[in-house]
Amino acid sequence: MSEHHLILGGSGFIGRHVALQLLHYGHRVTIAHRGQPRFCFPGNFASQVTWKRFDLAYADWDQIVTGVDAVHHYAWSSIPASANANPTGDLLGNVATTLSLLDALKRNGKARMLFASSGGTVYGKLRSVPVDEDHPLAPITAYGAGKATAELYIELYRTMHGLDCRIARIANPFGAGQDLSRGLGAVTTFLHHALTGEEIVVWGTGEVVRDYIHISDVTSFLVLLALAPRDDNEFIFNVGSGTGIDLNQIVAELEQHLSRRLVVRHTATRTFDVPVSILSIDRAKRVFGWSPRLSFAEGLRRTILDLEAGQTFSTLDMDAAGHPH
Repeated sequence: MSEHHLILGGSGFIGRHVALQLLHYGHRVTIAHRGQPRFCFPGNFASQVTWKRFDLAYADWDQIVTGVDAVHHYAWSSIPASANANPTGDLLGNVATTLSLLDALKRNGKARMLFASSGGTVYGKLRSVPVDEDHPLAPITAYGAGKATAELYIELYRTMHGLDCRIARIANPFGAGQDLSRGLGAVTTFLHHALTGEEIVVWGTGEVVRDYIHISDVTSFLVLLALAPRDDNEFIFNVGSGTGIDLNQIVAELEQHLSRRLVVRHTATRTFDVPVSILSIDRAKRVFGWSPRLSFAEGLRRTILDLEAGQTFSTLDMDAAGHPH
């Protein structure tokens, strides 16, 4: 059955890929974003998307959520560095607006919500590796604190008002279409610098370990979670690879794929980086039978091909939507 999906932040890296898959499955998609998109959907899908100008700070939430079956909340105005610099602004600009959205969904009484949280920041320093969803939320950054606080309010509204909300704690996605200007994504940033001949800046010794996952695998799980029947027992999921890669390994993989040495400069360690962040994906495997299709090396190879071709979508997702590259 076709549904109407509203994607907040739908012009962003994750939102556009999710939108493409939902369109492929025959669903109606409305993309809400601050400005006009700088990309086009492949094939005939561009004509099937409704665009809506949207600003988190001034959103008319009742108007926005009326008539939709599902709301994908991928809009977040800060990144870790900006949130740390202005925690109050992060709280007001993101957590408070999420509360306003929840209130509108309570009044609407119909739409379910999928919230994109941060698997790399909400847990803080890990007591166990890989970390599962039952680990305490103990963020050490303002960005992680904002995401964790939003999660707590989402769970509160599930309990108090019966809202159908799902939470995806996403690791470190990479792939075509990631916005390099925001300073997010070590893999895509390193790769962009490698392809353009710029030096790669590595923080500290380069031994910080993260869980990296290709955008096509993130997309496959988010769509699966968004379309699943309501489950009041299992509604929070880690979305990662379940394995860790450090910054030095990223450089080594790039050098192997590009068959040349890269220029690397080491800088001071960032104080807000936890040493290790690897997500357990056992719950996603058990509940949905889901696991990533691509290894890190395979995802990196695909990303290189996409960036060299100037793609703004992962061609894996384009292929899955019936549009071979």
